[in-house]
Amino acid sequence: MTEQHLDVAKLQRRLAEFAAARNWQPFHTPKNLVSALSVEASELVEIFQWLTPEESADVMEDPDTAHRVTDEVADVLAYLLQLCEVLGVDPLAALAAKIDRNEHRFPAP
Repeated sequence: MTEQHLDVAKLQRRLAEFAAARNWQPFHTPKNLVSALSVEASELVEIFQWLTPEESADVMEDPDTAHRVTDEVADVLAYLLQLCEVLGVDPLAALAAKIDRNEHRFPAP
């Protein structure tokens, strides 16, 4: 799938179809999805846990570590998108609204 064909709604449909084909929907409750999201975020943290700031900035230079980072980012995003789908949250609208609020809360000098 090329970048031009990727969008949030299509990815959410693919995730839903993947889960439906395996009859996983009964397990995709908000509680379970947010728990899984937390676990996957922790697995991403684990990669960086003992790195120096300099090492963390260069983490994508090692192919094995880059692959691990990419996989964990995908897992975090997958669970977040599934959670948004179940709760009826538009993740892009939520992010845009949060940025707007933060621009008002923290005005640039």
